[in-house]
Amino acid sequence: MYVNTKEILEKASKNYYAVPAFNINNLEFLIAILQGAAEKKAPVIIETSEGAIKYAGNGDPLRGAKFFVETVKNYAETLDIPIALHLDHGKNLEYIAAAIKAGYSSVMIDASHEVFEKNLEITKEVVKWAHASGVSVEAELGQLAGIEDNVMAEENVLVDPEQAKIFVEKTGVDFLAPAIGTSHGAFKFKGEAKLDFERLKKVKELTKIPLVLHGASSVPKKFVELAEKYGANLGGAKGVPQEDIKECVKLGINKVNTDTDLRIAFLAGLRKHLLENEKEFDPRKYFKQGMEFVKEVVMERLEFLNAAGKA
Repeated sequence: MYVNTKEILEKASKNYYAVPAFNINNLEFLIAILQGAAEKKAPVIIETSEGAIKYAGNGDPLRGAKFFVETVKNYAETLDIPIALHLDHGKNLEYIAAAIKAGYSSVMIDASHEVFEKNLEITKEVVKWAHASGVSVEAELGQLAGIEDNVMAEENVLVDPEQAKIFVEKTGVDFLAPAIGTSHGAFKFKGEAKLDFERLKKVKELTKIPLVLHGASSVPKKFVELAEKYGANLGGAKGVPQEDIKECVKLGINKVNTDTDLRIAFLAGLRKHLLENEKEFDPRKYFKQGMEFVKEVVMERLEFLNAAGKA
């Protein structure tokens, strides 16, 4: 079932669990994710970045957005689980408009790099466009350090809970990503993760809407080690501990973004297969192990976020 992201997240918020949002760039990731979600009887959110849309459309945002909508809808119609399609970190209004026109379930307007008043103004306008087409909207307050596709910041700027309340009331945004100390990418922390749980709790109390955790990949150690066994160089890769993510869910997080974990798992499977099968040249075969590892990550994520069985 292809549904509005708001429908999935409001149910999660009401029942104190979170739904993972998995980034894709190609068909292999989509198939692996949906297989895992179907087996776990769980709702799932598929995400694409602006870069993924550009890649799929060979530079044409609308063509790329339509490709993802048509593909995800095609699969969703055959599965008895709620499936949504979300634009992650929309910064370019052309890409946001393309996603809305193509029929995405939701879009993110990320104007978090702007001052509060400008972020509010831009977000309010995007909410107006999106809601007119029945598309829900995510926004971000504060900034996450790290690099992910077209998103880059040198340091974290944590969200102000009082500003979050004003922002939600004035923009009409459907869900909010508050910066509480996570980071984008595989190399998140030099030391231990330090998330501001009290700040998160306050934001939830004041906004009362579904909240989103960005930069939330856990970077599974076993797949890092396996990828490196077969030649990858991922030294220093470190993610958010699962226990910290579980605590965030208890305090009001309902959407947990995951990209890096899938990439590392796929890389491990691809490298393993190619090095163990030197004569293999059929991509349907050498992608298979990577897809199996992606599915494994998806199923584990659905379980510890308590989304399994919530379809």
